[in-house]
Amino acid sequence: MKKIMAKAFKNRFEMSKEDAKALANTVEKIFDGKEEIEDTSIDKYVRALFYELQRERFIKVRREELKEKGKILRRYYWSLNDKTIKEEANRKNIDDPGKIYYNLAKRVWLSRAYRDT
Repeated sequence: MKKIMAKAFKNRFEMSKEDAKALANTVEKIFDGKEEIEDTSIDKYVRALFYELQRERFIKVRREELKEKGKILRRYYWSLNDKTIKEEANRKNIDDPGKIYYNLAKRVWLSRAYRDT
C-alpha cells in the first residue's frame, strides 16, 4: 500500500518521488497497520496533516457518539480512503503544455505587458 500511496501523493500534490515516499512512510507509521486510529491518539501536527489529506479525500473521518454518565461524548476515527488512493495512483498524468505559464513569475507577465503598450 505504501508504494500506491506514494504514487497517489506524487500525482495529486505534484511532489518529488522522494518526498512522496517520505509522506507515505509517515502516514503508514501513524496508522501502524491499523484500519483506523482514534483522533485523541494523534498530536496536533499529525491532525493538521490529516486535515490536508482529508481535503484531498485520501483520508476519511468517522464520528461516533456515546452516552456516558449522562453526557454525550463524540469520538472521531481516521481511516485511509483506499479507493481514492488507488484511483489517484492509477491516474494518467496529462502533460499540459500551458502548465509552464503557471510557473512564470508575475513580474515576467507585467514586464511583457508594459513593453507591448
